[in-house]
Amino acid sequence: MAATAEHKVFAPADIKWGDAPPSLPPGAKAALLEGDPAKPGPFTIRLQMPAGYKIQAHTHPTVERVTVISGTFNMGTGDKLDEAAGHEMVAGSFAIMPANTKHFAWATAETVIQVHSTGPFVINYVNPADDPRNAKK
Repeated sequence: MAATAEHKVFAPADIKWGDAPPSLPPGAKAALLEGDPAKPGPFTIRLQMPAGYKIQAHTHPTVERVTVISGTFNMGTGDKLDEAAGHEMVAGSFAIMPANTKHFAWATAETVIQVHSTGPFVINYVNPADDPRNAKK
């Protein structure tokens, strides 16, 4: 694992938010804190989601680590989003999802999560129709 080139501190007001990547449903915002998810090596990104935001069942080829910063985030495993099979995570909660595990997530309130993983980071939807990149424009 490569060492960080310089010491960085991010106050909340310093975090630059933009639209989330096209691999996620519209409506979320993202802030890259370190690294580059498209390149080999560690990265940290924050995602801000509105209440009711859903990410359908998908996998990643690398381990995903999620920390809830604020709000309520839910995660579950399986081929299809099933709210009855999810685990509620409040601020301060942490989850680790093994590589290639089918999982889904949703936010019940406005929520901010922090994702730590290793690039290249890829989202492979279980059902290609759920992939926002396949949406008709």
